[in-house]
Amino acid sequence: MNNKILEQLEFVKVKSLFAAYLQTEQGEQELAALVPMADEKKIRRSFAEILDVEHIFTEEHSFATGQLQDISASMQRLEASADLNISELLGIKQVLQLTAELQHFYTDLENVTLTELQRLFEGLRIFPQLQGSLQAVNEAGFIENFASPELAKIRRQLNQREEQVRQLLQDFLKKQADFLSERLIASRNGRSVLPVKNTYRHRIPGVVHDISASGSTVYIEPRGAVDLHEEISRLQADERYELQRILHDLSQLLRPHVDSLANNAWIIGHIDLVRAKYLFLRDRQGTVPAVSKDKTVQLLAARHPLLADPVANDLHFADGLKAILITGPNTGGKTIMLKTLGLAQLMAQSGLPILAAKGSKIAVFRQIFADIGDEQSIEQSLSTFSSHMTQIVAILSKADADSLVLLDELGAGTDPQEGASLAMAVLEHLRLLNIKTMVTTHYPELKAYGIETDDVENASMEFDQDSLRPTYRFLQGVPGRSNAFEIARRLGLSDSIVAEAEGLTDRDNDVNQIIERLESQTLESRKRLERIAEVEEENKKFNRAVKKLYNEFSHAREQELLKARRQAQEIVDKAVTESDEILKNLREKAALKPHEIIDAKAQLQKLAPSADLSQNKVLKKAKQSRTPRIGDDITISAYGQRGTLTQKLKDGKWEAQVGLIKMTVGEDEFTLAKTQQGKQQHKKKELNVVKKVNKMNGPKARLDLRGKRYEEAMQELDAFIDQALLNNMAQVDIIHGIGTGVIRQGVTQYLRRNKHVKSFGYAPQNAGGSGCTIVHLV
Repeated sequence: MNNKILEQLEFVKVKSLFAAYLQTEQGEQELAALVPMADEKKIRRSFAEILDVEHIFTEEHSFATGQLQDISASMQRLEASADLNISELLGIKQVLQLTAELQHFYTDLENVTLTELQRLFEGLRIFPQLQGSLQAVNEAGFIENFASPELAKIRRQLNQREEQVRQLLQDFLKKQADFLSERLIASRNGRSVLPVKNTYRHRIPGVVHDISASGSTVYIEPRGAVDLHEEISRLQADERYELQRILHDLSQLLRPHVDSLANNAWIIGHIDLVRAKYLFLRDRQGTVPAVSKDKTVQLLAARHPLLADPVANDLHFADGLKAILITGPNTGGKTIMLKTLGLAQLMAQSGLPILAAKGSKIAVFRQIFADIGDEQSIEQSLSTFSSHMTQIVAILSKADADSLVLLDELGAGTDPQEGASLAMAVLEHLRLLNIKTMVTTHYPELKAYGIETDDVENASMEFDQDSLRPTYRFLQGVPGRSNAFEIARRLGLSDSIVAEAEGLTDRDNDVNQIIERLESQTLESRKRLERIAEVEEENKKFNRAVKKLYNEFSHAREQELLKARRQAQEIVDKAVTESDEILKNLREKAALKPHEIIDAKAQLQKLAPSADLSQNKVLKKAKQSRTPRIGDDITISAYGQRGTLTQKLKDGKWEAQVGLIKMTVGEDEFTLAKTQQGKQQHKKKELNVVKKVNKMNGPKARLDLRGKRYEEAMQELDAFIDQALLNNMAQVDIIHGIGTGVIRQGVTQYLRRNKHVKSFGYAPQNAGGSGCTIVHLV
């Protein structure tokens, strides 16, 4: 397809309408490169893909691919034997994760038969080992300790040395507070230092790193901390080297799979683009047109995609019809109708839905040519007529029977009689070559040509005689008639002048009376068709209303039961909360053992049986979707580490890839990590119930309270400590974040009051710092 037609009809702007629905950079790149095709099979395949997505949305209304960045540069670096950085690994990790999610989505898809997208979903390849290895790089760009035993050892030593430095400086704060200007630990040049009064600078041996502006304070690194800091620097160098080695090993693991990873990324991007096509169709009331086997074009309720409030028009361009001549006054919408036809063909031949009603058809043209607008050039000494004729000459030299030609104001810009003659000659030439043509013109001579010539049809844009304004309605089969005398009379021109003008006009050759009768008949037929359409729409609404009432009646009983269960559960939850408060008070006032408290809680919970949700369809589906399978991301309960299931073993055991390490775990030793689709589904209240129940399965050494409300966080903390005591855990981690400090303060107060907490303190800086508290239990 020639680029000029794409520029004239602003095809790039049309494609930008689809960009708002895209989620992946791969989809954006494919949309940018999208051009019209002349291959009928490819066009039909593109339309079938859109219909496949439509079928998917009937079952899964929230179907999405997820966001994805372009990894083509990373693939090229791998092919060039270069090592990837952390951000590049995160991009590939996202590809692997979305690949697994889409394949699982396709596997679980029921009651939907796919024709074209099936081969794409089945073309996705999952790599559980690679997924598990890349779990060592978390979403924040931090390489986890379990990435390698050496890294874990180095960081453990770093934590120990940093703890020794903190302890050393804390001792100085306690024992030699009089020498300090402030009782705090400062930082200078990456070292922890003490703010010492200048008068006591010789009382604390060490290295001076800075002096305050007033000179009254000297920042000293005590001698004991110097050696520790030197060792910390050495360990940090070892850590950097080990991180580089890990990145190299991960890159080596990915290198043999470059082609498959690139193909997965392309498939995800392509599915994302097809999804965007469907969402555009749904939101703009578009359609997927049929592809005619001949040159028939039929557009029903067609609209221009770039207009804010376009008027819908029907266009019937049958196979045997060679030309349509649109006549009428300026600003009536003739050019818009011309562009609507051109854009509908460009969009459809690019595999995009069009803004039209169902039943529309498009033909496949090898080329589309257009001469639209005035392109006169002072520099090239081209008048309006010359510029039009230059383009028409170029079109006539290239167009053939597989072309569509759109000509705006054919023959304009010169003597009317000569221009009309040239226009008819050009049209006759195109007709004899069997080239489909749509033309707009002002010349009345062309009306007669359209009536007298075979395979040529007149058309016009409707004009409201009462308001003297165009309605932008397309009237096919009716030529445009002159409204000059009526408009002049309504605008106040003297009746005598108008009458004299009418007398000077050759009424015998005027076809206005014939046109007026044709308009009347066409309008009457249109009114009847509109009435039929209204009746059909009323029938559809009635049918939808009946179905809606039937569905509401069918589900009323289940909804009422579910409502009753929820109310009962609220009462139970309130009773459990009150019992927790009672036990909490007893624990503070009496020396009860942890297992006695937990047993008491269990007895109280038995008093209120939980709601039977086994027959709830939503919860059953949620439960089934959490069955472990190869490629699932998991969290090892005992260590809180992320991994991926790679193989199912005997006796319910699984092989999992955790960083660069493989390990065997039972189904009771891990929980499934949340996926992108899982995160959306867990927003529902019913699935939250399942999540809370599953969350308590198996002992865990880490609790994450970030994003929780204060009351909810305190309840989870209390249950978590009870669980840890029951499982004889000596140490647990509580992640509360920094934020406003409310959760962190609540955690601190709770731990101070709990008699079973031996000690607690903030985690090392590289392991969360003040956003995480490490708790040692009795």
